[in-house]
Order: sequence, then C-alpha cells, then structure tokens
Amino acid sequence: MTKEPIEVLDDLADQVADEFEAYRQPDEFNDVSLVIENSDEERPTLIVHVDREDAEFLVDRIEEFLREHGARTERERHSATDVRVLATVD
Repeated sequence: MTKEPIEVLDDLADQVADEFEAYRQPDEFNDVSLVIENSDEERPTLIVHVDREDAEFLVDRIEEFLREHGARTERERHSATDVRVLATVD
C-alpha cells in the first residue's frame, strides 16, 4: 500500500526531529523548527526552519539528510541566520 505524500512527510519530519534533536530542546528556543504546509493537498511541503548563527552548515546537513530519504529540496534564505528548507515528495 502506497502512502500519501502527507504521510510520507509526517514520517520524514519525525526522522528529522530525531536526527537533529540536539537543535530542538524543549523549553528553549529551537534552532530547528518543523512545519508541514498542507494548503495544497496534492503537494504538501515539509518546512524545516533553521534560525542560528551557523545556519548554512546545519542547513547543508539537513538538506543532505532529506535528499537521502527521497525528498526534493529547495532553500529560502531570509538572512544569514534565517534559512528554510522546503521538502516535497512524490
């Protein structure tokens, strides 16, 4: 049985949260935040928001992780410390 893209992204978000949990401490500002944008049900997007001084280094690692797990990625750079990775799957 094939999973829907939203289910795949939900699983992928859990994997990202586990892999990069050191950047997602409870009761603190998270350097890495995860959101699934589902306004387009046929093309949901996992948004990984990185907000820290060395954002590029961490974004490179996150992008590589997402691609290794079958996602297509795109970056949105809002500043040197504010970068988002947009991930989609088929």
